[in-house]
Amino acid sequence: MNALYDDPEFLDGYRRLRQSGQALNEPLEIPAMNAALPPVAGARVVDLGCGEGGLAVRLAEAGAAEVLAVDVSEQMLAAARLHPAVRYERADLADFEVPTGTADLVVSSMALHYVEDFDDLVARVARWLVPGGWLVFTMEHPMVTAPVVAADCVVDDYADEGRRERTWFVEGVIKYHRTIGSIVATLLRHGFQVERLDEPMPNPEQVVAQPSLAVHRRRPPILLIAARVR
Repeated sequence: MNALYDDPEFLDGYRRLRQSGQALNEPLEIPAMNAALPPVAGARVVDLGCGEGGLAVRLAEAGAAEVLAVDVSEQMLAAARLHPAVRYERADLADFEVPTGTADLVVSSMALHYVEDFDDLVARVARWLVPGGWLVFTMEHPMVTAPVVAADCVVDDYADEGRRERTWFVEGVIKYHRTIGSIVATLLRHGFQVERLDEPMPNPEQVVAQPSLAVHRRRPPILLIAARVR
């Protein structure tokens, strides 16, 4: 993962989006993540791609014993929320490691579509977790990442996994497309049992209140998976 969020132009656009209330985090992603999480009281947690620490702090406030929150972006970490149970570390998810069997829960919020080698990351996460430990993550839905040439709600090139280049605040934003089947197969191959798979979308009442969400009823914007290592 590169430090996209350290690009001043990108970071300004991203923060404006979050402040505008038009982002998908609050209406869709955060409620879905909260509903999928196992009990966290006393848990040792690793948060991959933690950004400014919103999820990490929520987990700490819910009673997690410790949260190791990791991000490659210096600017994100500089602005991260502080909590005595949260420790921040700057690292690239491509080679980040923690000792075997030292985590009860690994989470990631809207970051794993930036990871090139998903198979390798899942293999590492499986080692970090204790038996019965959980991996819960959200990412851009493959319906969104699929097109080689991005177009509103047009799904194309779904079967062809790999690198995608997008313009999102700046040109040249790199994401990686993989199919839902491939994502699930990778989890199963590394000893996970999928407990929940969700595609958070706005309900009609949310669209009435916030019309900009209407496009996300035409195709799902987010994929959520909760899996437990056997």
